[in-house]
Amino acid sequence: MSNAHMRREQWDKQHEELRAELKSIRTNANLTQEELAARLETKQSFISKYERGERTLDFVEVILVCNACGYSPAKLIRKLSIPNR
Repeated sequence: MSNAHMRREQWDKQHEELRAELKSIRTNANLTQEELAARLETKQSFISKYERGERTLDFVEVILVCNACGYSPAKLIRKLSIPNR
C-alpha cells in the first residue's frame, strides 16, 4: 500500500469523524436539518449532503454550522483527534 493511499484513508477517517461530530452537534441542539438550514439561510440538502459525505465543508462553513447550533468551534477543534505531522 502506498503512502499516498494510507494518507487518503486517514484523511477520509478524519472527515468521517468531523461529519459525525457536526451531526451530533446539530442533534444535541435539537435541530432538524431543515431548522439548521434555515439558520444558515441555505437548503436542507446542503446539510444532508455534508452529513452523508457527499460534499465537504470548508473551515468557515464548519464555524458557521457550529455557531448556528450554539456550539463553540474551538471546542470542536479540541475534540477532533487529528494528529500532528
